[in-house]
Amino acid sequence: MALISQAGLSYCIHSKTIRFKGGHNVVFNMANRMEASKLNEHCVGLPSLAWNSSKTIQSLHLDGARLGCKQGHRLIVAASPPTEDAAIATEPLTKEDLVGYLASGCKPKEKWRIGTEHEKFGFEFGTLRPMKYEQIAELLNDIAERFDWDKIIEGDNIIGLKQGKQSISLEPGGQFELSGAPVETLHQTCAEVNSHLYQVKAVAEEVGIGFLGIGFQPKWGLKDIPIMPKGRYEIMRNYMPKVGSLGLDMMFRTCTVQVNLDFSSEADMIGKFRAGLALQPIATALFANSPFTEGKPNGYLSMRSQIWTDTDNNRSGMLPFVFDDSFGFEQYVDYALDVPMYFVYRKKKYIDCSGMSFRDFMAGKLPSIPGELPTLNDWENHLTTIFPEVRLKRYLEMRGADGGPWRRLCALPAFWVGILYDEISL
Repeated sequence: MALISQAGLSYCIHSKTIRFKGGHNVVFNMANRMEASKLNEHCVGLPSLAWNSSKTIQSLHLDGARLGCKQGHRLIVAASPPTEDAAIATEPLTKEDLVGYLASGCKPKEKWRIGTEHEKFGFEFGTLRPMKYEQIAELLNDIAERFDWDKIIEGDNIIGLKQGKQSISLEPGGQFELSGAPVETLHQTCAEVNSHLYQVKAVAEEVGIGFLGIGFQPKWGLKDIPIMPKGRYEIMRNYMPKVGSLGLDMMFRTCTVQVNLDFSSEADMIGKFRAGLALQPIATALFANSPFTEGKPNGYLSMRSQIWTDTDNNRSGMLPFVFDDSFGFEQYVDYALDVPMYFVYRKKKYIDCSGMSFRDFMAGKLPSIPGELPTLNDWENHLTTIFPEVRLKRYLEMRGADGGPWRRLCALPAFWVGILYDEISL
């Protein structure tokens, strides 16, 4: 168990574009460490550059990893996911449409990217209690203003931030999640993680908040965890106790780090899916980091992994059919169609469809919204409610590792990239 700490970014970043106050751009190569001390006068955003609150605050974000000046006002974007139902389905989706959606993720090797997501627990320095939603909202607003992020609003509540292809979101118990941009190298991944932790720490310390990198809430019980004001989580909270004894613990008291990786073809997807599933227990063991429950050792190296064994076995765990000779995109679609639904998103509201069948939805027979047909947006949203150890969307997600301190947030993607993106290793 370790507090998330910071390190200088100079070893992680190859080149940046720095935007100075006057709006001019300069390419900055960290390997050469050119004039780093002089840049200090104009911008912050790298932990290795000193903080100066009197200067114009800057932001660092990846997707080319640019440093940019704070703007005077923030854009507000609608709650996402799920995606808004802009198009109304007039013809039923076919199974071929659903298979085609997954297959559309195939891309040539030169376009493969690395997407890393991680969660962490925020707590009050004084009491060690989990931070409340009001504190989280203040944190999100301050990060948005200081580091140039767009706010994500659901109803009247700020529930996340977006900047380029990165987003910050809230898990059910207030776990703070960074969903990173798809980047080309592990160096960029590490830079992105460090930049995010720097930004969060800079704002959080001013209001007495710290963050803990660990896989399971080590001190507080379920009754002590605040509930985030997000519609989909209310539906899940009501449904979870019906299908497993530990689902609420999964929602409110766990944190993970995962990496999302690409494939070039159906055959490449199958090989990576099988390797990912077969080796996922190794990743779980290597990154095990959740040995405490409510202040005492719980008997597990990874309590987070144990919790998944009794969360909802219809949508979690290992997937033996991936090793069948017949496996491919179509077989995963068959599996996903049989995973019970959670919700449908219509007119900026979540409609409770928990336990219902997506197959019925495709036939216009969903009891909650009879006669209505799903769009590909609905399919995309449904796929996010399936939680196996490796998950297929238009990319593959490696989901078996506990959350941890910053070094492990860089190490987890390195582990899987080294195995799945190298043909000899794979």
